[in-house]
Amino acid sequence: MLLYINACVRSDSRTARIAEALLSRLGGGYTEVKLAEEKLQPLSAEALQKRTALIDRGDYSDPMFCWAKQFREAEEIVIAAPYWDLSFPASLKVYLENVYVTGLVSEYTQEGLPHGLCRAKKLWYVTTAGGPYLADFSYDYIRTLATQFFGIPETELVKAEMLDVWGYDCDALVLEQIKKLKKD
Repeated sequence: MLLYINACVRSDSRTARIAEALLSRLGGGYTEVKLAEEKLQPLSAEALQKRTALIDRGDYSDPMFCWAKQFREAEEIVIAAPYWDLSFPASLKVYLENVYVTGLVSEYTQEGLPHGLCRAKKLWYVTTAGGPYLADFSYDYIRTLATQFFGIPETELVKAEMLDVWGYDCDALVLEQIKKLKKD
């Protein structure tokens, strides 16, 4: 299964346009999680206590684990997230907080090292930036989670930047990235 995690909120999202070109290149059949439409909540003290008790019992039947199970079973993952305030939308962070479930997507070895349990062989991170793109708190964070904690061996950044800078042709830059994806 190809899992598409869509953190775009605008109907005319440049990030989503590029992600759709990538999804088309990957075969078009995918399961979409549109974060703006999900009932995601940050983990409260009560939710965290419940989750911890369920994990301790090895009981992953609660609906709170649905995103983690879906993420774990995906064979490929595409994340589309615009570059906001040197990072990504908060909805993606909340989604990842709900996905990162010890025993489902990751476990720890006897030495205390994380060992990923996800099936995906590759994760693509698609983003667009109005100015210059810095990967430190967005793609680099996702790449670290994927490779070091989730067990996803390969990640790739797909980006278009400088889209809101005077003198740059936004549409041409987005189309250039889309054309590049169609060639690869």
